[in-house]
Amino acid sequence: MEQTYDVIIVGAGPAGLTAGIYAARADLKTLMIERYGAGGQILNTYEVDNYPGLPGITGAELGEKMDSHLEKFGVERVMAEISDIRFSEGANTVVTDAGTFTGKTVILATGNSPRKIGIPGEAELTGAGVSYCATCDGAFFRKRTVAVIGGGDVAVEDAIFLARGCEKVYVVHRRDELRAAKILQKALFELDNVEMKWSFIPKEIKGIEDGSVKGLVIEDVKTHEETVLDVSGVFIATGNTPNASYTDALEKDQNGYIIADESCRTNIPGVFAAGDVRSKRLRQVSTAVSDGANAVYSAQEFLI
Repeated sequence: MEQTYDVIIVGAGPAGLTAGIYAARADLKTLMIERYGAGGQILNTYEVDNYPGLPGITGAELGEKMDSHLEKFGVERVMAEISDIRFSEGANTVVTDAGTFTGKTVILATGNSPRKIGIPGEAELTGAGVSYCATCDGAFFRKRTVAVIGGGDVAVEDAIFLARGCEKVYVVHRRDELRAAKILQKALFELDNVEMKWSFIPKEIKGIEDGSVKGLVIEDVKTHEETVLDVSGVFIATGNTPNASYTDALEKDQNGYIIADESCRTNIPGVFAAGDVRSKRLRQVSTAVSDGANAVYSAQEFLI
């Protein structure tokens, strides 16, 4: 006979892991479905300096601590790719390549993924000099010249990280000022091997015959003149898109994020959204953790 879980948690980033801990402590029959393993995008963050009580911890270390915390409760977990979720009050069906599972409630903590910029050469050279994760791939570019595209916190963090090992780092930003936190900007501007390319947009990533990056074509947004940067790596950090493609029945905002209130309730009873997939103002580890706790509390209320 097929099992029915009190709660199925989809995703194992900070929001999902927190939800798992809270669900286990509430003695709810819980299943966590993971796609790539625990940690989520936090694993791609070199340093998390704003998580209370753990200044300077790396993303990998923080993810490991959260995962270890969950492990001690013995929550059932399965590694699988989800193909469909069919919502039905009290009996939601999650279809995966590892089987079909039924949950009285579902917590969607699927996070988001790096946004593609859609210029020539990006898709062809991804993994061969084009990257969306500086902490994952930065070591391949030691003593070389690279470019970072973007102007937010992630882009600046990536540039700071890369500058520690690269000969030179260009930061390409379409505006004449950054959106990143001031403390990050201060750290970036103090680095001698970082050059800002203000008011430029990327136009093309050039490759050579062996299939690796040769240069980045950028265009001045004011004069429309093009310049070619001689780089061997291009790191794209221009934002993210929500991992919510299989949730058409749920209300979403204009950017595709799932609309849920501060208690993480969606428009479907018994279905909750937590973490970076939820439509909200600030997406940080601390807000994801808060969502995970709130989602379980709301799920408990629904079950009662």
